[in-house]
Amino acid sequence: MPNDRLMENYLESVIKQFKYYQGLGWYTMNQIDEKSLFYEPADDTNSIAIIVKHLHGNMLSRWTDFLNADGEKEWRKRDEEFEGTLTNRKEVYKLWNEGWDCLFKAIEPLKADQLDQIIYIRNEGHTVMEAINRQLCHYIYHVGQIVFLGKIVTGSNWVSPSIPKGKSKDFNKNKFAQEKSRKHFTDNDDVKK
Repeated sequence: MPNDRLMENYLESVIKQFKYYQGLGWYTMNQIDEKSLFYEPADDTNSIAIIVKHLHGNMLSRWTDFLNADGEKEWRKRDEEFEGTLTNRKEVYKLWNEGWDCLFKAIEPLKADQLDQIIYIRNEGHTVMEAINRQLCHYIYHVGQIVFLGKIVTGSNWVSPSIPKGKSKDFNKNKFAQEKSRKHFTDNDDVKK
């Protein structure tokens, strides 16, 4: 059935996108020194460590038993996610891994016919597909913050995860020199993951 194939393509694509943005976060955090994980550029802003702590809390809440239980778990303490309690790289990486592991454990086994199932986040009904899209956008937003903070703290030592500034012409020339093909943008070797 074409609709099932479309939904299978969606699942494959969205898993690749989650992995891509997980990789951008890794790429950034591995590029900076430990102290920079805790850098806050101004009052009332979040460090990379705090963003990771928030993502961890959100991921565990949203993806634990997500087909059966509300995505905002009673045990979640969201406000505490924004308190600076992490002290080293190992703690930051541990939360990063736990959050993403929980997400992939929940979505990788999904089947196409489950995407229109209704689940709840704070008592608001979403299809599974809508909930996945909601979280993908949320995580991209925060990974973008991580990348931006990484760029700030590394300054001129920053190594761009995609097309470096001033190199678009060369990048496009190389792309258009290749034959047209069908592949997912996350499969490109020229984009760091």
